[in-house]
Amino acid sequence: MSIIDKALEANRNYAKTYDPTQGKRPAPKIVVVTCMDPRLSDLPAILGLPQADIDVIRTGGPAVTEDVLGELVVSNRVLGTTEILLLNHTGCGFTTFTDDELNAKLSASTGDSSPAPMRFFSYKDPEQHTREQIKKIRSHPWIAKDVPVRGVVFDMETGKLQEVK
Repeated sequence: MSIIDKALEANRNYAKTYDPTQGKRPAPKIVVVTCMDPRLSDLPAILGLPQADIDVIRTGGPAVTEDVLGELVVSNRVLGTTEILLLNHTGCGFTTFTDDELNAKLSASTGDSSPAPMRFFSYKDPEQHTREQIKKIRSHPWIAKDVPVRGVVFDMETGKLQEVK
């Protein structure tokens, strides 16, 4: 049985006890932009916040792309989040290659270079990367200037957050 088949089967069991009140419109208080790394999936525990208070945007890196900026605008202006947190982490896979290296590797291994150059948003230093992504968020004219935008790096070895200044 495939993983997707197992997930669909588990969902049938989940749906038997699902509380339909959970389907009401969300009203999160904070939007968190974080990496797609599955080790960052337990944000309520990491941040000490109820799941319902957190609007989560997952992206590789985490890179603040045009799509992420659009999601932040909706979170802030439509859903009503009042704070933005960029949550980066140590040991990110996006620090293990450069965009040029990955483009070359994928072009060679597939024999097809037509997608290159793709932008993967690789980086080397989580703190510097966090600062750069905060600047992108801050510079967007539709992100309210009174909304706090802060960044942290989650240490995969200790479980601690370190705020980026």
